[in-house]
Parts: sequence; C-alpha cells; structure tokens
Amino acid sequence: MYRHYIVLSSSYKSGSRIALDFPLQDGEITDEIMKQVETIQQTCGVDTSLSIHTILTDSRSWQSVIKTDSFFDGVLLVDNLESFIRMINEDRILKGLDIARYILSCIKCTHLKLEKLVYLCYADYICKTGKKLFEDDIFAFRYGPVISSVYEYYKAYGDKYIEENSSDLLPATKSTYMSARSRILFSESGMEKVRYVDDTIKYYGDMSAGQLVELTHLPGTPWNETYDGGRYKKISDECIKQFHKNEQ
Repeated sequence: MYRHYIVLSSSYKSGSRIALDFPLQDGEITDEIMKQVETIQQTCGVDTSLSIHTILTDSRSWQSVIKTDSFFDGVLLVDNLESFIRMINEDRILKGLDIARYILSCIKCTHLKLEKLVYLCYADYICKTGKKLFEDDIFAFRYGPVISSVYEYYKAYGDKYIEENSSDLLPATKSTYMSARSRILFSESGMEKVRYVDDTIKYYGDMSAGQLVELTHLPGTPWNETYDGGRYKKISDECIKQFHKNEQ
C-alpha cells in the first residue's frame, strides 16, 4: 500500500487546481515533504494558498488517487517542485490589465477613464502600503497617466465605451466580476489589494473621464511634475509617493 501526501494549490493561469504528489510506502520518511512545503512558502509567500492531503491507495500512480477519491479528478499533476513554484508565481504578479479588467467588471468606462482609474488604484496602493500594485510602467501622456499594457490593449476603443460584446472580460455579469476579482485575490497580498482597489473605485468611479483628467493635471501632481510635452516619459514610484497627495 502507498500513502500519497498531496500538496494542493490552484493556478489561475491554467484554470485548474494543481498538485504535487509524494507516494510513500509505510516507513518511508516524510520530512522531505514538509521541507518542500516550506520552500514553496518561502519562495511564493506565506499567504500562498496550500493544503496537504493524505490518501491510501494500492499503487504509486496518480490514477489510483483519482480512482480512490473523485475529489482529485481534474487536478493537474505537476512533475516537480520548480514547475509547481513557477506556476504559482505566475499568478502572484499582477499586470495593469488585471486591474483594468476588474474595474471593467464593476463599472463601464471609456479607455481614457479606465487609464485614469487604473493609475489611481496604483497610486493609492503604493502610497498606503509602500508596495507596487502591478508591474507595468506608468507614463505621462498628454491627457494624464497611462499604463503601458492597458494603453496597448484598449487604445482602439478611442472615446467609445468598452462594450460588453467585446472578447474581453467586461461589465457587468457576475461571472466576469468573480473571474476578474479572483485574479487579484490569487496575487501576492491579494485580499489587501482587492480591498484597496475597491476603495479607489468607490471613491473615483462616479467621476467622468474629463474630471479625472483635470484631477491628474492639477499643479504638483505626479503627471504635472513629469510631463514634458512628449510621450513615454515614465512617472516614477518615488514621484507618485511624493506628489499623489495633490490629486486625492
């Protein structure tokens, strides 16, 4: 008989639960399993969602696990610790597009309004926590701060609302909302990020694109301190931390 020690997590990118399986015969040492769990937490973060399961089967095979307990049906078995960590870490890092899609699942926006709201989510978060909300660069364009990935993805909409019949994750269905929200929750400090993003949407969400442009153009704002009449002039995190208070 084999006792399977199964480390279970989830991968948002693959859309499935993922597992490491350690099938041991009675008497074999289990300390190495706990060391691997500690490695996952040290590498991915202590708030990484993990669970450990044990199940007794008559074989080393993963199919014997599924046959014994259908709970594991559909779980993606990962071959090694490095791949398991890589899959988790891919979900731990957010892009500006992830925040944009969540905003669109809450309210309707034009591209211009969306850019400003994603920027304000980032600025609020970094000023309150000292941490980056997502990894994209933020640039000073003519009409205010612009997030690189969001600009490239949605610029074709111009001044039109980003409509629900697009192929993107868009407003206003429960499923798109839960999917976009889950993407943030999967990231590092996900609960904290969702809470701050919700607060920013609530605070600024009713403002028009024009009002948000006026806000970011006020004297002494990060955009005002950076813009030089061109494009792709990066607004630094240090500038946001120093001057975002002037656009709140």
